[in-house]
Amino acid sequence: MLTGKELILATKKYAVEDKAKSWFHVLTTLLVIVITYGGAAVITYLPVRLVFSILAGFSVIRMFVLYHDFEHHAILNKSFAGKIIFGAFGILSLAPVSIWKRSHDYHHKHNSKLFSSSIGSYLIITREKFDSLSSWEQFKYLASRHPLTILFGYFTMFFFGISMRSFINNPRKHYDSLIAMIIHIALIVLVIHFAGWQVWFFSMFIPFFISGALGDYLFYAQHNFPDVAFHENGDWAYEKAALESSSFLKMGPIMNWFTANIGYHHVHHLNSRIPFYRLPEVMHDLPELQHPKKTSLSIKDIAACLKLKVWDPAQGKMVGV
Repeated sequence: MLTGKELILATKKYAVEDKAKSWFHVLTTLLVIVITYGGAAVITYLPVRLVFSILAGFSVIRMFVLYHDFEHHAILNKSFAGKIIFGAFGILSLAPVSIWKRSHDYHHKHNSKLFSSSIGSYLIITREKFDSLSSWEQFKYLASRHPLTILFGYFTMFFFGISMRSFINNPRKHYDSLIAMIIHIALIVLVIHFAGWQVWFFSMFIPFFISGALGDYLFYAQHNFPDVAFHENGDWAYEKAALESSSFLKMGPIMNWFTANIGYHHVHHLNSRIPFYRLPEVMHDLPELQHPKKTSLSIKDIAACLKLKVWDPAQGKMVGV
């Protein structure tokens, strides 16, 4: 069985994209987005319109994972056209490149470390640390992990957490966050003014709400699940964090398509340069990756993940408070 650097090196041969396949996935995803958003905007029969609206939200999730892969240089590496497409998508999705890449790269380098910054991830503290906090600090910590905070991720994570906070903290470095917020608000005003509130509701609000909620939960559940392990900074190792602190989120083929295989998160964290469409192949080929720590989108597993609040070193697991 391969361990440590040997295991990471074994994944290197998979970190090679097929440019034609990458473009196929990007262009077909864009086509699906155009069709679903168009249907949500122009169809007047409510049940069908709602279906298109929901599918538009799920399609944005897929495009976001492709954007995420592009920023990892896993697909369309060094493509100028890809840079234009995904740069625009980052703006429109309220996750502009400057803050998304910085925070997500930090997350990969520090995944599952105790006592590290919460940049790009949900802050994890020990039970002892939680008990030492003031009531207000405890409230803020629990509020950041509350199910309603995740459900309203469109506002809490994307608009305020990513775009607004990054611009306030460093306007010069994250000016694109201001651009994203201005464009987003301007689109809302223009759509309501020229097309009416129903077009805005079905072609903007519902898709953004769904993609924000599901995207926020996927990120949460990939590192906050019952069997997760966290480590003191001195005991931390990159490959150990990938296998012990990143879940395999078991989904069916339809959800795997809409989430672009992001459920194979333990494989992705082992080598982020592997294109999303090769992640199942890697798991199939390497026995070391075939028995991951799992969760799913079942109500039971979602409830189990959302109950987790703090790390208890004595029990070696996440617990509630």
